[in-house]
Amino acid sequence: LVLFHAYTKWSIIVYRNIFVVSLSVADLVVAVYPYPLVLMAIFHNGWKMGDMHCQVSGFIMGLSVIGSIFNITAIAINRYCYICHSLQYDRLYSMKNTCCYLCLTWVLTAIATVPNFFVGSLQYDPRVFSCTFAQTVSSYYTIAVVVIHFIVPLLVVSFCYLRIWILVIQVKHRVKPDNKQKIKPSDLRNFLTMFVVFVLFAVCWAPLNFIGLAVAINPMKVVPQIPEWLFVTSYFMAYFNSCLNAVIYGLLNQNFRKEYKRILLTLCTPRMLFMDTSKCGTEGMKSKPSPAVTNNNQAEINFI
Repeated sequence: LVLFHAYTKWSIIVYRNIFVVSLSVADLVVAVYPYPLVLMAIFHNGWKMGDMHCQVSGFIMGLSVIGSIFNITAIAINRYCYICHSLQYDRLYSMKNTCCYLCLTWVLTAIATVPNFFVGSLQYDPRVFSCTFAQTVSSYYTIAVVVIHFIVPLLVVSFCYLRIWILVIQVKHRVKPDNKQKIKPSDLRNFLTMFVVFVLFAVCWAPLNFIGLAVAINPMKVVPQIPEWLFVTSYFMAYFNSCLNAVIYGLLNQNFRKEYKRILLTLCTPRMLFMDTSKCGTEGMKSKPSPAVTNNNQAEINFI
């Protein structure tokens, strides 16, 4: 639904919310290949697809997970620049720069995932019926994964959103309003939506990462003490996060709710749906608003 909404509004949103679209791609990619293999493993009560499929599905899962946290980090930095450094936003997030940032996000994601092949950490785990990152292969590598893939992005995103919250509070309690620091209600709603996305991601992934960190620090002592149900619950809770973002957008963003309703109501009439899609694309070519906040006005983000 998120990607279809982005497609119907693509020529209008252009690069304003490209990281939100990228996050949706990261969430969706696991459903295309790894999850069907997990279902087959559950059906056969074991992995019957061979080592190659095991390695590829584990790699794609890694791309999805790391891609999600890196895109969430990119969104937080984007929101921080948009709200806290509005005068420089147009220069920092031009079309060319935004595309470079997006490419950099996925290049870093690939670089962070590839070492799994050399360490041999992608293994089938019968507890969760999937090929996934084995926390016990290398203590140093597991610690590096948790720090680089979870803790550092968590600190960066926390800093960005903390600075935004401070600015929001300052503007709210300011006696004399300053037009340069004025925050539109739509911008605040969009910020809150992405903040909830971040909080839920942190909550869903924290248990599995902390288990991995504990195992890496003292594997001989910790591994026997971790109940299987705790690991399985934390694992599926982490991967369930991929399903939550679209729900959050629908609950907190009016534009998404309207688009979801339109898509669902027209599923039985595909002709009407694609007519609407074509119409949106034509209108978008006629009018392409800028995402920038200038000295004279502030752009309103309608997509998210």
